[in-house]
Amino acid sequence: MDDVKTSSAVPGDRTPDTPREPMVVIDGVNKHFGDLHVLRDINLTVGRGEVVVVLGPSGSGKSTLCRAINRLETIESGTISIDGKQLPEEGKPLAQLRADVGMVFQSFNLFAHKTIRDNVTLGPIKVRKKSKSEADQQATQLLERVGVEAQADKYPAQLSGGQQQRVAIARSLAMGPKVMLFDEPTSALDPEMVNEVLDVMVGLAKEGMTMIVVTHEMGFARKAADRVVFMADGQIVEVGTPQEFFTSPKSERAKDFLGKILTH
Repeated sequence: MDDVKTSSAVPGDRTPDTPREPMVVIDGVNKHFGDLHVLRDINLTVGRGEVVVVLGPSGSGKSTLCRAINRLETIESGTISIDGKQLPEEGKPLAQLRADVGMVFQSFNLFAHKTIRDNVTLGPIKVRKKSKSEADQQATQLLERVGVEAQADKYPAQLSGGQQQRVAIARSLAMGPKVMLFDEPTSALDPEMVNEVLDVMVGLAKEGMTMIVVTHEMGFARKAADRVVFMADGQIVEVGTPQEFFTSPKSERAKDFLGKILTH
């Protein structure tokens, strides 16, 4: 069940699903932190252009899985492939493949001493070898796309948390990633800033970006996800469309989780 590549639901106004070419393939992945088995035989295939939202209680392994996909966390067994290429363990090949995987964290991780524009152009110039003028032009377009073009010459400390997170998304997009990973991207934000970031993410979903999103934002999962992956105790417990998961979860663990989340 956890490697299904299609879904019958059509979230938002996304196109109806057809069989998708695999973009991310996670096969038999295990990870320990000491005696704690944080990822237990994880198998999941994410199709090109698919949005998968990973839900579950704290400590279920969601963020570890997200970080393992571009080797920010090592794994002990199993394989992870991006667009048909298996992730190397280290070295230049890993850096090259990692450049195809955008990552947005809870904290914004912007360079405090660089302007917003410089934060967005640094990767394309250093890694993608773009000219400064080309990178600047792209940065202007991306900052406009995420709604912070007026802040281009400011420094991160001069922006709100929501604005900084939108810059972080633009910075990832500037690398032309094949897949975007989001690890609790709104959890550090004040409540009034959450929607401005989620709106950008919904826009990316509608444009067909392959996305794996770890979040507690149930509204985003309902609106933008093709599939919901529910994790608990380091395992994938169930996978389904948002409609299936939120209206008729199959496992007792998911029913208990939703009962606690949706009544608050």
